[in-house]
Amino acid sequence: MRGHPLAKHAVEAAVWDALAKANEQSLAEAFAAHLPPDQKPRGYAKVGVSIGIQPSVEETLAIIEKRLGQGYGRIKLKIKPGWDVELARGVRAVYPDISLMLDANSAYTLEDTAYLQQVDEFNLLMLEQPLGHDDIYQHSKLQPHLKTPICLDESILSADDARLALELGACRIINLKPARVSGYTESLEIYKVCVENHVPLWIGGLMETGVGRAANLAFASLPGVTLPCDISATDRYYNPDISEPPFVLGENSTIVLPTGTGIGVEVRMERVEEAARRWQGEEPYKGEIHGIQSVGAPRGANPTTV
Repeated sequence: MRGHPLAKHAVEAAVWDALAKANEQSLAEAFAAHLPPDQKPRGYAKVGVSIGIQPSVEETLAIIEKRLGQGYGRIKLKIKPGWDVELARGVRAVYPDISLMLDANSAYTLEDTAYLQQVDEFNLLMLEQPLGHDDIYQHSKLQPHLKTPICLDESILSADDARLALELGACRIINLKPARVSGYTESLEIYKVCVENHVPLWIGGLMETGVGRAANLAFASLPGVTLPCDISATDRYYNPDISEPPFVLGENSTIVLPTGTGIGVEVRMERVEEAARRWQGEEPYKGEIHGIQSVGAPRGANPTTV
C-alpha cells in the first residue's frame, strides 16, 4: 500500500513492541539485533529543545535562559524571512558558546542563497530544511554556498532519499522522524546509510505521548544517532502523560531509557478514558498546557512551540 506513513508507523511500532516483549528484550535491544554487532544501545539519549517564534529577541532569550536552566544543552530556534539573522545575532551576543541551530521549516527559496550565507557567521550546529519540504535537488545547489551544514528533515522519506541527498551533496546532516518514514524498519535502513557514510544523525519529534516518546528514545539510544534529539522531558508537553513512568531530563542533557521489555512504559487506561471524555466534551481540561504547536501548517508557516 502506497503512502499513509504515519498509519503504517503506528501498526509497525506495535509489532516491534510485541516482538521485543516476546523475546524479553528492550525495544532498543530489538533494534540493535538488526544492526551490526558494534551498534549496541547506550541506555540513554542525548536531547535538545525547540523554541518557536517569539514576539521579540528579548523574549526568546528569556526562554533560552529557562531551558538552559532546566538542563537542555542544545537549542533549536524556528526562523522565517525577516526573523532569522537578527535573531541569531541577538542570541549569539548573549550566548556565544551554546550549541545552537536554526530550523527554517521550508520558508526560503534558492533565490535567498546570498541572504542565507549570513548564517555562517553564527557558528551554528546546522540549518534545518531551509528550502521546499519535498526538495532534495535545490538543497544540493544551496549547500555548496554555505559553510553551515544543511540538515534535511521532511525531504527524507526513505533510505533511498537519504542516499540521493548524500550523493548530490544536498545535506551534511539528517533528521530522522520514524513516523514520517513509515516506521522503524525503514528508520533502521536510513540509520545504516548514515553510519556507513559517517553522516551525523538525530531523531526528531512529532508531539508524541509517552508511548511514541519511549519508542523514539529507544531508537535515539543507538550509537549512530550522534546529535541531540528533539525528545523533551514528558512534563514539557503532557502533565500527566497517558503512560508511566514519565521521562525526566538528566545530567548532560540526557534522558535515560526505561527498564523493562518492549517500549518500557505502561499505558494508564484511566488517563486515556479521561482524555476521551475531554475530547467528546464531557468534562473540561484541568491540567496545564506546556506547549502549543500548529499541525499540518502550509509551506513557509512556522510552528510556535515554546
